[in-house]
Amino acid sequence: MTEVATASAAATGIAMATEKAAKELSPEEERVLIRDIALTAEANTKEGDSFFLITQKWWQHWIDYVNQDQQPNNSNNNEGSSSLSGNSDSNGVGISKRPSGIDNSDLISDGPAEDANSDDGVEIHDTLLEGRDYVLLPQQVWNLLFSWYGGGPALSRKVINSGLSQTEFAVEVYPLRLQLLVTPKGDRSTIRISKKETIGELHRGACEIFHLNLEQVISDVCIWDYYGHRKHALMNDMDKTLDDANIQMDQDILVEVLNNVNDTLVTDGTSITDNGFADKEATSVLLEPSKSSLSIAGGLSANKIASKGYSAEQFQNQTLGCPNKESDNHFGNSGVSTRGTFGGLTGLLNLGNTCFMNSAIQCLVHTPEFARYFREDYHQEINWQNPLGMVGELALAFGELLRKLWAPGRTPVAPRPFKAKLARFAPQFSGYNQHDSQELLAFLLDGLHEDLNRVKHKPYVNSRDADGRPDEEVADEYWANHIARNDSIIVDVCQGQYKSTLVCPVCNKVSVTFDPFMYLSLPLQFATTRSMTITIFTCDGSALPSTCTITVPKQGRYRDLIQAVSNACSLKQTEEIKLVEIRNHLIHRFLDDSFVSLSTIKDDDHLAAYKIQKSATGNVLLQLIHRRQEQETSDAQRWKPFGTPLISSLLCDDVIRSGVIQTIVQTMLTPLLKEGIEYSDDSDPSTSGMARDPSDHGSGEVDTNCASTSINKVLPKLPLQLVDESKTCIDLSAGDEKAINLSAMSHVVVYLDWTSKLLEKFNINYLENLPEVFKYGPITKKARTEPLSLYTCLEAFLREEPLVPEDMWYCPQCKEQRQASKKLDLWRLPEVLVIHLKRFSYSRSMKHKVETFVNFPIHDFDLTNYVADKRSSCSQLYELYALTNHYGGMGSGHYTAHIKLLDENKWYNFDDSHISPINEEDVKSAAAYVLFYRRAKSDTSGTSSAGSRRARDKTSYKY
Repeated sequence: MTEVATASAAATGIAMATEKAAKELSPEEERVLIRDIALTAEANTKEGDSFFLITQKWWQHWIDYVNQDQQPNNSNNNEGSSSLSGNSDSNGVGISKRPSGIDNSDLISDGPAEDANSDDGVEIHDTLLEGRDYVLLPQQVWNLLFSWYGGGPALSRKVINSGLSQTEFAVEVYPLRLQLLVTPKGDRSTIRISKKETIGELHRGACEIFHLNLEQVISDVCIWDYYGHRKHALMNDMDKTLDDANIQMDQDILVEVLNNVNDTLVTDGTSITDNGFADKEATSVLLEPSKSSLSIAGGLSANKIASKGYSAEQFQNQTLGCPNKESDNHFGNSGVSTRGTFGGLTGLLNLGNTCFMNSAIQCLVHTPEFARYFREDYHQEINWQNPLGMVGELALAFGELLRKLWAPGRTPVAPRPFKAKLARFAPQFSGYNQHDSQELLAFLLDGLHEDLNRVKHKPYVNSRDADGRPDEEVADEYWANHIARNDSIIVDVCQGQYKSTLVCPVCNKVSVTFDPFMYLSLPLQFATTRSMTITIFTCDGSALPSTCTITVPKQGRYRDLIQAVSNACSLKQTEEIKLVEIRNHLIHRFLDDSFVSLSTIKDDDHLAAYKIQKSATGNVLLQLIHRRQEQETSDAQRWKPFGTPLISSLLCDDVIRSGVIQTIVQTMLTPLLKEGIEYSDDSDPSTSGMARDPSDHGSGEVDTNCASTSINKVLPKLPLQLVDESKTCIDLSAGDEKAINLSAMSHVVVYLDWTSKLLEKFNINYLENLPEVFKYGPITKKARTEPLSLYTCLEAFLREEPLVPEDMWYCPQCKEQRQASKKLDLWRLPEVLVIHLKRFSYSRSMKHKVETFVNFPIHDFDLTNYVADKRSSCSQLYELYALTNHYGGMGSGHYTAHIKLLDENKWYNFDDSHISPINEEDVKSAAAYVLFYRRAKSDTSGTSSAGSRRARDKTSYKY
């Protein structure tokens, strides 16, 4: 009832405003009316509604105009206001004049359209950002403003469903622009169509464009996903949307004409040549969908109809609201925020072992300098002729992917087009095998640099040796030579310079060069040991289960692990250890082959060790599997395994009594009995009985001395079922004298069915939550005290050392290959410092991953003392903002990224398509692989851009 009344009131207001337009409303009347209409429009938004783009410049002028009469409570002046809330943020500003007609010409790529009431054929700039260049207004608001001010042109966009569940509303500003190629004739055309339209609509539109007979083209015209100018897939599912078909902006679509359909063409007066096609040049067509009004769609522009330029909440609380309310600047530089959300929280779908690529891309995408650069018009910097580049295709693919990831909304993006480009230019990354994310990062940075190199014709440069000249002079010369041939956004942001000093061991010739670097690869101390966590169980009822963490040789064998566990649990001479892997609450395998490598045990495995009695004559193992009832359907329950199985031993007699098995199981469970609970024979008629001394039967292996705590205690008889070799279940709770034949059994499997009453009598939590062998996560106290820090790794990288024999240096003085000593020094640091921790090591026969935890700083990474050039006045303090992680072993494992959104000052975990917030203390772990640091901005240095740094670096330093 309230919505109806509100809508009615808004309609009445529109009618009154239209009637009063000739007399001109006051600024306050305009403000209140637009606010009320905006609130109503947002509350009633549905799919297919129209929103209109309006230039940010004109909109801000109107905001200033309607807020000029708003006065802050603590001000007595009559000055106008330029803030959205009506509060004055400047002094001495005159009253804002009424805006002239709406002028959207700065949004249009080819100037204003002749028809201001239509957007047919009007192309807007490809690089517009919401909040910076334009705002989105609902149709009712646009209609009212247009009736008051006139102008144009009108740029209408539609509302569609978006999000993973397709239940969120979004305005899509850019329709898909597809390049149509008809074969065999080779005509071309461009079509604009919503990504929510179907393949059938694309098929119909293509036939209309190329004047094909619609009555005969169903079977005679095929359209192909022609990505990369290859027939990727036949698009024959006419009801599938282009979005579901993963069709991308500016993608090629092949229209294949079969069976000489050209002979029966339908025309609208256009002259047709003998080849059956219109005699005209390539055309551009805006396709209006037939079944809905979603004709103008494409790149997501506004999530849930809320944009930085417009939302009803902003109208109420800021733009048109109470002048007392403070307002933040919602028109900042990022241009990606929407109300209640921040951009940059879009995941990447895993296409099959592409986590290595996803983690690296997310770190680059969230580098602020790159985010700004690729969201603006960077096309003019593409180097189309660089033989070392990829003719701009890699830069275009990366830029398109970056824009999608920074668009409002959180629907995960499938990076298929980018991966296709990557595989084309770097075949080593083709297919769906796991790769090293650092190797991909190195290729990507180098490839983007070459595609965006501003130097079109590289001059020849001759680098001279230092020959005793001052380091400063030589360094500037080398850097100037480098910039003369390499000048791109990648160089601006990521490239630094280090000093390399070689000394001949024979003649002491010193050679000094200054080389650029894109990242630093720091060595780690090789970990020769491995920590493993195992839970130890006793079968004699002497102790509760306990967890211990032991250290074993990383390249060791099962025997090393068994020995370490034996030492940790003080194993007696009469006992032995049975080591098993638990999976799905069952024993998956016994780790009893002493010579198997420990590398077969993964970090996320669950291991249990059982102390059992040795037997001179051999024994049979008894496996106790726990089960409890779980609701499977509304009216059905099923016994399912839970917890950790237990193991004991039985003497190898041919026959054993059921009562002995009852006693053995009761003894194993004795430590789990709850204190203070009295048991009696009638406590549970189906599960009660007296525990017997196992010595009465003479065939059990349980140590009765250790189980003395339960001898005088009344224990419930347990509902046990034994499974024999023929898979037959034998009830062991019916009587104590039932004989069980063991002669044909290598092991005995017994199921304990825990009833609800039985569960109340035991602390079964000791049987649950078996820990992983090695758990990655927040740093333990032990890890925090490890001596290896990032500074230590950097010092090892800079330490003087002899060259390896495979990398000998030719001494120009000796005229011989010499094993010189080499010393590196940092000379010039980049704005973004990428540090690669060399976790993977290779030899001819072995591959290792270094699991060592490196204690890297998140804040205040101070490199002042490591920079050899003391002239620089730049801050050498760095802040961590992103890193990639690698979990698991060589050739497998999983990559993720931890990234700090600088606008929010919050850390997030990017795990392919899943994104979740994390605490800053959880950022550090032994899985950290590639670190991304950004130079901290000091108060004195301000926020100098990479461009100013480039201009400075092209000349010598002047201090």
